[in-house]
Amino acid sequence: MYVPDSGAPYFNWNLVIMHDLLPQRGGRMRPDWASLTLGVFVCQACSLLHRSIPHISRVKSIQETWDASDVELVAALGNTAAKAKYEQKVPAFYYRPTHTDCKLLREQWIRAKYERNEFEFIEKQEPYSSEGFLWKRGRDNGQFLSRKFILSEREGALKYFNKQDARDPKAVMKIETLNATFQPAKIGNPCGLQITYLKDNSTRNIFVYHSDAKEMVDWFNSIRAARFHYLQVAFPGASDEELVPKLTRNFMREGFMEKTGPKVCAVFISFTPLKKKENTVWRSSIKGHILSYFLTKHTPSCGRVTHLWEGLLPFVMS
Repeated sequence: MYVPDSGAPYFNWNLVIMHDLLPQRGGRMRPDWASLTLGVFVCQACSLLHRSIPHISRVKSIQETWDASDVELVAALGNTAAKAKYEQKVPAFYYRPTHTDCKLLREQWIRAKYERNEFEFIEKQEPYSSEGFLWKRGRDNGQFLSRKFILSEREGALKYFNKQDARDPKAVMKIETLNATFQPAKIGNPCGLQITYLKDNSTRNIFVYHSDAKEMVDWFNSIRAARFHYLQVAFPGASDEELVPKLTRNFMREGFMEKTGPKVCAVFISFTPLKKKENTVWRSSIKGHILSYFLTKHTPSCGRVTHLWEGLLPFVMS
């Protein structure tokens, strides 16, 4: 049992009860905040997001004085019961952020659960974006311009058009190789999304954002939904638990390294594996290029790995 500071002016039994509830209700992170209205424990970072919806959630530090009625609410509800209620109908493809994700994803997850009740009532789940306008960064001048985007599951592609009335798309990104990850600092916008795809065996990137946070997260989950349906067809025997990790992936490491010599092949590089499995691509971004190696052979007896050089893929920023 938690025992308050002996120098405290009085013995606060409510504080004792709140601390004793933490391992049961708050999980392993032992958060120091709780919502008086929802009856859940939250970390400090999420408590700031809960403050943005004061009509739904009113947070308070567990170190403060708590009324007996508030303590009873947390004891009766808690995180487990709240999850069963507010997350009962979350689509398999919907991204569930963690404390390491960007603020945009965490805030929209909280709003979707507690403010819009999207996962409690299916009828409140609006259709995810499949056509609309996003601000896209230009390849040459870096200026963001409004571009029309269409995500088509039937065609298995995400397309964008330079002109609103254009018949032919500027680029066609196959869902098979599509990846999306939020990069607010890199793009310079809290809603910045980096979309990566393959074209002619080259890795291409586009950088987009939308002024509406919910709209941008909807686009992100639309891409995940399209990827999910594609993988269900491609791997009919696979379970949701096997497919979900393959929908989108965050970059483990990205940045610049120094290289020597006039040719790209003369380079010092350390590899960061995307996935420790055979026939998996290992990539590192270096001075505008991606070096791509394929793991082709593994000798169990000595643990050595043989790599096959597969060529140099230009890293095109478009």
